Amino acid sequence: MSVVIVDYGSGNLRSAAKAFERAVVESGRNDPVRVSSDPEVVRLADRIVLPGVGAFADCRHGLDAVTGMLDALREAVFVRGCPFLGICVGMQLLARVGHEHGRHAGLGWIDGEVALLPAAAQGLKIPHMGWNELAIRTPEHPVLYGLPAGAHAYFVHSYGFVPADPDSIAVTVDYGGPVTAVIARDNLVGTQFHPEKSQATGLRLIANFLRWRP
Repeated sequence: MSVVIVDYGSGNLRSAAKAFERAVVESGRNDPVRVSSDPEVVRLADRIVLPGVGAFADCRHGLDAVTGMLDALREAVFVRGCPFLGICVGMQLLARVGHEHGRHAGLGWIDGEVALLPAAAQGLKIPHMGWNELAIRTPEHPVLYGLPAGAHAYFVHSYGFVPADPDSIAVTVDYGGPVTAVIARDNLVGTQFHPEKSQATGLRLIANFLRWRP
């Protein structure tokens, strides 16, 4: 099954591709991993990964700038039911609106907003950067299968996804209060942390994503 990492000018594409290639090998699979900015390649993908690094609005503008990409993503995800993984801002873009440096429309695929972390009001360091322990709320989700209690992942962010439906939150971390670390609904999954930088935890999650059949 083909795995396509969307290239729209934002994201750790090289790191993400290497992590997915390693997970493919370690899982004994032969899935081709491709980085592409071609909407037709994305439209026909078996699995789609949307990375994202930087400001919410910049990432949204970058996605909009690739002619035909949004239509290709919608067809793949909502018509064909392709499993989708958003990483960091790639997850945040699923929200209806983001409030980083103004108010900006997201994709609206999962109702909610992206807001400044509550830690900012408590004097904690922003951005939230480094390793943090995951509190897994839905260990039965196939993409989270086998992640041990006390698993840690690597974060770099100042804003977080606040979904309208709390049941969409699969994993949280504590940073001045609970912060969404993984969001999941239907064939959509998003991680606020970077699985490509999260060593064993990240590789396990990626391997689970490769096997996932929502």
